[in-house]
Amino acid sequence: MKQARPATAISGEAAADGEARVRALIEGATGYGIALLDPHGLITNWNRGAELMTGYSAQEMLGQPFGRLFTDEERRETVPARAIEEAMSTGHCDIEKWRSRKNGEKFYAAAALDAVHDDSDTLLGFVWILRDATAKRAADEALRESERQFRLLVAGVTDYALYMLDPNGVITSWNAGAQRIKGYRADEIIGHHYSRFFTPTDRAAGMPLRALATALHEGRYEAEGWRVRKDGSLLWVNAIIDAIRDEHGQLIGFAKITRDITERREAQIALQKSQEQLAQSQRLEALSMLTGGIAHDFNNLLMVVGGQAQMMKRRTSEAKDLRSLEAIETAADAGAKLTRQLLAFSRRQPLNAVVADIRERVNACRELLAATAGGLVDLSFDVDHELWPVELDPTEFELALVNLVVNARDAMPKGGTLGVSAKDVRLSGEGTPPLTGQFVAVSVSDTGQGIAPDILPRIFEPFFTTKQVGKGSGLGLSQVYGFCTQSKGGISVVSELGRGTTVTMYLPRTHKQPAADTSLPAAGQSQASGTILVVEDNPEVAKVSSMLLEQIGYTVVVVDGAQAALRTLEQGAHIDLVFTDVVMPGDINGLQLAGMIAERYPGMPILLTTGYANAVEIPERRFPVLRKPYQISALADAVGRALADSEKPG
Repeated sequence: MKQARPATAISGEAAADGEARVRALIEGATGYGIALLDPHGLITNWNRGAELMTGYSAQEMLGQPFGRLFTDEERRETVPARAIEEAMSTGHCDIEKWRSRKNGEKFYAAAALDAVHDDSDTLLGFVWILRDATAKRAADEALRESERQFRLLVAGVTDYALYMLDPNGVITSWNAGAQRIKGYRADEIIGHHYSRFFTPTDRAAGMPLRALATALHEGRYEAEGWRVRKDGSLLWVNAIIDAIRDEHGQLIGFAKITRDITERREAQIALQKSQEQLAQSQRLEALSMLTGGIAHDFNNLLMVVGGQAQMMKRRTSEAKDLRSLEAIETAADAGAKLTRQLLAFSRRQPLNAVVADIRERVNACRELLAATAGGLVDLSFDVDHELWPVELDPTEFELALVNLVVNARDAMPKGGTLGVSAKDVRLSGEGTPPLTGQFVAVSVSDTGQGIAPDILPRIFEPFFTTKQVGKGSGLGLSQVYGFCTQSKGGISVVSELGRGTTVTMYLPRTHKQPAADTSLPAAGQSQASGTILVVEDNPEVAKVSSMLLEQIGYTVVVVDGAQAALRTLEQGAHIDLVFTDVVMPGDINGLQLAGMIAERYPGMPILLTTGYANAVEIPERRFPVLRKPYQISALADAVGRALADSEKPG
């Protein structure tokens, strides 16, 4: 039997003296229904609160047995008798149950029955206190229902791992989302420390405990990082830990929310990479426009300097003067090579594209590449026997290959391994560069120092170099970049510090067949005769071109634009060949002029000249092109070929 709690003891004198006061207090407590029972369980007092709560008046209840407060079913089950028995043995009995008022309205009653004894422990009776707990009951049920729904909600969430930790970080609950994301069932993980989700590196660094400490002191911890699933795979998560405290502020545990954001992170990285590539492409395009314009103007200056030097050499026999003029020519040639590389980067370099076999082109320059690599480098070749044909400028291709080998050699000052390879590849547009189609991939790999990640985006910029002063112009990779893009291909660079670099040129496959060699012998200067119409908007270049042609033996008519050239021909002037610059101001450029002349005057020989290709595309090599700046011998040869070609049958 439970130990009886001390019964309320009231002396006879106190009961007699304070009876009126007690009854007044009882009657005034209208918020509670209070009934006094005699030792036999009969109601001897029924206060105003009881009347209001039950609807029964004192006249109806006085003298009634205690069981009158219960339902017929409860009386059959002897609930009233057992309540009195419990109150007598323990001093107190609590009963909570739905009850009915006199009008039939239901209310939830919280009742307490206390036994009252005097000083000699004689039972004087009982006090029955009734409280309407309907509102509290409804609130409690609403709270329980809310908690139940919350538990169901948490358990049913699959996009988030929601679980609880005790104050030490041990897992105490586990939802469906946690099982889906982490891979553990509840019975496998509850009772284990949450640090098992961290990588070994993070555990060794004390990150799990620091996260709990942060949540404890700041109330919340949030971070992103790698976590480990049950199968050992990694996922990138957003993790939140909230400290949970009771109403007294004592820590009772932590709420843990984890979301798998691996796909979002990969998408962000892809977007960032795309934005960086776009920015790099825009920067290179801007540099391309700038360098192309500078190179075009510089070519015209070199044309004047070199042309004047060539003519002066023909007019003097003084050794001292000849040496000075040769120095001027050498400097002009060096400047021409420089502008050629700038124009290659800006995709303005005229390309003499032909259908070529990459294997043959690589084999043709093996000795040159071996000499370029030097004795400290172990050079190897891995070129497939059957490669798709490509359309390219052989000279520019070989120059690009030499530039790559030079860079690879310089990255291995103490020697190393350098490999040149070529193979057919199919690209789907998902890599770098984002190309789609069939390509021949020509790669140059080294085992050198590698390129730092912060430098890698700038390696194609003109004049950018990490070499020592005097060790390079910074235009080698610019030429390679320009050659690949102008050939409608692309270039990729894969590098790791201390492990080496691989540069790959992607050249698009062509289905054209190699053209038959119809080249003619070089025209001798002694055969030069006829009248040439020179179309050039730059007066100085026009003057030099005219003087060079006259030196060769031609008669020259100079005009400064397309309209003037058409007027000259319309006026019936005898012209044997039109020699026109491609880039000219106005509505008609040199290529358009050539097309108009070919249409109006069939059979008229036309020779184009430019130092700035791709300002206009020259379709299918319809007209021969002479690159600026040019030597007098190259000019004589180009004019002679154009005249001879026009005289061939058909």
